Amino acid sequence: MINRAVIVGRLVAEPELRYTPSNTAVLSFTVACNRSYVSKDGQRPTDFIDCVAWRNQAEFVSRYFHKGNAIGIEGRIETRMYQDKNGNNRKAVEVVVDNVSFVESKSASAGNSSSIPFPTEPPASAGAQPAASAPVTYANGDVDDFKEIDMDDDLPF
Repeated sequence: MINRAVIVGRLVAEPELRYTPSNTAVLSFTVACNRSYVSKDGQRPTDFIDCVAWRNQAEFVSRYFHKGNAIGIEGRIETRMYQDKNGNNRKAVEVVVDNVSFVESKSASAGNSSSIPFPTEPPASAGAQPAASAPVTYANGDVDDFKEIDMDDDLPF
């Protein structure tokens, strides 16, 4: 069976790191993910997905991600049953985080823009930054370099 979830969205609130009685780090947080379509009223619906990270992943998220930051998550979906304060049985569905990724540059995360740009540079923890190079530009080509292919012949394959 396959149970994998891949999510890219923004943190809804500031993550708060907690520890279990056995001193294991745990972090519960919610990621807001826009759907890929626009509804009839012109709005893009958003899903709020509960996530939980344990141990090193929990400490990593609490250290480097803040409210509004874009985050990439890979994990598995788990369900659990519990009783609320009133004794009612409840069911929780959450993504248990296996991997976390930066999905925007450090400067973009400082502005908390509404769109999620792809990274233009690796995170600082990925090692030394390469020297910046000039963007590649292309001159307008001359169409005389091309010849028309006769499509009446049979294809050679």
